Amino acid sequence: METKLLKRNIQVFLAIASCLLVILFTSVSTMGQDSPSSLKVATEPTFPPFEMQDQGTGELTGFDIQLMKAIGEAAELNIEFITLPFDGIIPALQSNTVDAAISGMTITAERAQTVSFSRPYFKAGLAIAVQDNNTNIQSFADLEGKRIAVQIGTTGAQEASTIEGATVSSFDSASLALQELINGKVDAVVNDGPVTLYAIKEAGLQGVKVVGELVTEEYYGIALPKDSPYLDDINNALGLLIQNGGYREVYQTWFAGEPPELPLVPPSLETAQVISFDWGKLFANLLQGSTITLLLTALAFTFGLIGGTAVAIALISPYKPLRLICRIYVDFFRGTPMLVQLFMIYFGLPGLFRELGLDFSFDRFPAAVLALSLNSAAYLAEIMRGGIESIDKGQWEASQSLGMSPLQTMQDVIFPQALRRMLPPLGNEFITLVKDTSLVAVIGFEELFRQGQLMVATTYRSFEIYLAVALMYLVLTTLSSFGFKWLEARMNPLQRRKAA
Repeated sequence: METKLLKRNIQVFLAIASCLLVILFTSVSTMGQDSPSSLKVATEPTFPPFEMQDQGTGELTGFDIQLMKAIGEAAELNIEFITLPFDGIIPALQSNTVDAAISGMTITAERAQTVSFSRPYFKAGLAIAVQDNNTNIQSFADLEGKRIAVQIGTTGAQEASTIEGATVSSFDSASLALQELINGKVDAVVNDGPVTLYAIKEAGLQGVKVVGELVTEEYYGIALPKDSPYLDDINNALGLLIQNGGYREVYQTWFAGEPPELPLVPPSLETAQVISFDWGKLFANLLQGSTITLLLTALAFTFGLIGGTAVAIALISPYKPLRLICRIYVDFFRGTPMLVQLFMIYFGLPGLFRELGLDFSFDRFPAAVLALSLNSAAYLAEIMRGGIESIDKGQWEASQSLGMSPLQTMQDVIFPQALRRMLPPLGNEFITLVKDTSLVAVIGFEELFRQGQLMVATTYRSFEIYLAVALMYLVLTTLSSFGFKWLEARMNPLQRRKAA
């Protein structure tokens, strides 16, 4: 009886499995016949009017987005957009994480060594933006010795780096670079002309103008991995749109006038260039960045320790209003991302003061130290409060019975014992702060991580460079860990007695 039941169950199982396999293979074959191939296209939606988010729907829109959708229809490709930072697009193409990229990317000989480009789809050039009251800068030659803001990894950043005596600050997006100009922290912004003009007009940027003619003549292209099977399909579809007027229709949706004639091969690819990778320069840049990282960490930790001690004492004080204020401070800085705090301090406060009629701005270094210190103080305050409260209350009573004041009790009895207990979490906070300094790269501060980004933006050797950056951080955090372990042993009386 049991054998028959077992055979029947096996037959039912095989029948169900056979049906599922038939359904699976049928659906796969149907998908392959009816639906077009999917193409993952990377873009950065902070480059209006080429790529941006629609304020009403939140969906991607812009000239590049509309054109890529039209190319997908013509080539029978299902376009799937993936948002990435601009300096991460080429590494994503190199690793085949995405199939293509359209993000106002200028076709250059350096980039063409690592990725393939379609035929040009837009003619543009670099423009110089300055404040309205600036009459000293009228051309590229006038930028010598000036402070310039650029977007990292762009041709504007490359051109600005060739200006003699100029101080170049790199930001993750063109909008941040323009905000730096509005706040009066730089003299000019070198960026793509159409993007700059669109930002001034549509965003209503006050006090900013574009001077002179376009500095360069550039062509945008769709980037693909080397030997991509989609290159011919995209080129043929783009050529078809140019011939049948589809390209003209998309162009006039976003720009005035007739679209310019586009060459099959841009002039920048007529002469080949070879990128040399200098390991010595990489080591020197990372060493310089590590020095700044350690300096930021030391200053932020010192100020954070001072502020955290004051906040911790206030949190255990008998004054309720003071405890409430300090609790709000701790909860705010622990409950919000440090990146948001950094943007509020560096970009937000100058804008707020300017609206109030006050001429105030932060330099990058004090802004970075202030943001890191305020954030660190909130965490250190809780560490120190917990350490102080971990000491038995009987020691307070014993000290009071000996006639010691509260300050003497804290200084000579409570704090020395609490400090030994606080050292491990203090060490963890210091190591965390070493890594958190990488966030100040978003305001153009060239610490360790930013130095790596700048090298990747010019050499496109992302894996080797970011591996070197990671190893450098590992060295810094390991040395910090050893330092705190030595300090723990030094302050432990039992281990000192054993060593003696």
